[in-house]
Order: sequence, then structure tokens, then C-alpha cells
Amino acid sequence: MNPPPREIMPIAENDAHTEWERYKHRLLAHLPRWSTRPLFWLMAEEHRLVRLITGILMLLGGLFSFLPILGLWMAPVGIVLLAEDIPFFRAIGLKGMRWLERRKPDLFRE
Repeated sequence: MNPPPREIMPIAENDAHTEWERYKHRLLAHLPRWSTRPLFWLMAEEHRLVRLITGILMLLGGLFSFLPILGLWMAPVGIVLLAEDIPFFRAIGLKGMRWLERRKPDLFRE
């Protein structure tokens, strides 16, 4: 007999969170040192509000990439920041990370 869906959801969500952490840490390992310090600061639990505001602003900046100064690169950064706290964006981020891993496997090697 199949278990009720309520019991399956936390396990699946936990697996997605673990996979997200693996992708995030491997990708951060390839970034220049000067960029990782601010990102690790933003990823800290105590900076959740700053991370959410920054993620929303980056996502909006990506949507308005046709304007000067703003760029399309801002949208994925916003998704990564929002994925730390919002499962919907984690699912989008995981799809993007899986796609990126298929295209650039060297980015995710340890």
C-alpha cells in the first residue's frame, strides 16, 4: 500500500534541498575569491531579510535588462538568492543548475 502524500513531501523536499546545497557549494568553489565573501555573507541565516530584498531586486533588474546598467545576468543571481528561502525558486534554480551541469560539467566537479 502506498504511503499518504503527506509523508512523501518532506523527504522529497529534503532531497531537493540537499541537491541544491551540493550544486551551490560546487559552483561557489569556482568563483573568484573576491566574489565569494559577499555571497557567503548573504547566504548566512541571519541575513535572510537582506538576501530576500537583494534577490527580489536582482530578479527585477534582470526583467528590466533592456535598460542601461541592468542586465540579464541579474535574474539568475536573484533566483539563486531567493532559492535559499523559497522552495518555488529552489525548484527553478535546480532546473537551471541541472541544465548548466549538462552543458558545463567542469563547473560541478570537486
